[in-house]
Amino acid sequence: MSALAITLLKGVIYREGDERLWGVLLGLQARVRDTVAVLGLELVLDEAEGYAFLKSRPEPDAEDAAPRLPRLVARRPLSFPVSLLLALLRKKLAESDAGGGDTRLVLTREDIVELVRVFLPDSSNEARLIDQIDTHLNKVIELGFVRRLKAAGGPSGFEVRRILKAFVDAQWLADFDTRLAAYQVHLAGPTGAIDGTDDE
Repeated sequence: MSALAITLLKGVIYREGDERLWGVLLGLQARVRDTVAVLGLELVLDEAEGYAFLKSRPEPDAEDAAPRLPRLVARRPLSFPVSLLLALLRKKLAESDAGGGDTRLVLTREDIVELVRVFLPDSSNEARLIDQIDTHLNKVIELGFVRRLKAAGGPSGFEVRRILKAFVDAQWLADFDTRLAAYQVHLAGPTGAIDGTDDE
């Protein structure tokens, strides 16, 4: 039980990554929920998609007398381009699901570059643009929303992990066009280069 809680505190548990651990988690999920609740956390477990992670419980209202606990799960500020890339990948995942095809969404590097390029100012330096998109893609990989797939003898692919649905929900996606319009205004501004700066 303790080992399971520690593993969750370190990051996401995927069914595909460790079937045995996943089975243990399903059997002990009620106890895990009780244990992590003491730490101000809650367990998010999606059996259908095969992932589980911990998130901070909502903070009490200002008038609530309950003491505020320190955050165990840190908030990570994302740069504007990383947020844009996550939004585009989430929309692509929704389109893939609507098409009723493979449950896995695998994209090539070129697919991802083309996905983002539409929303960026024209650039005469193609190599620099691609390098910058690669940098932001690597950040998304580091966050665990995309997994690099090794391909024998060909270009590597990138699997969009379904846990992205838990962070970019259906309501957020419903407002996607409005958000993209705001992104395009931002990108068209004087600081519209893809480099971006950290923001919440």
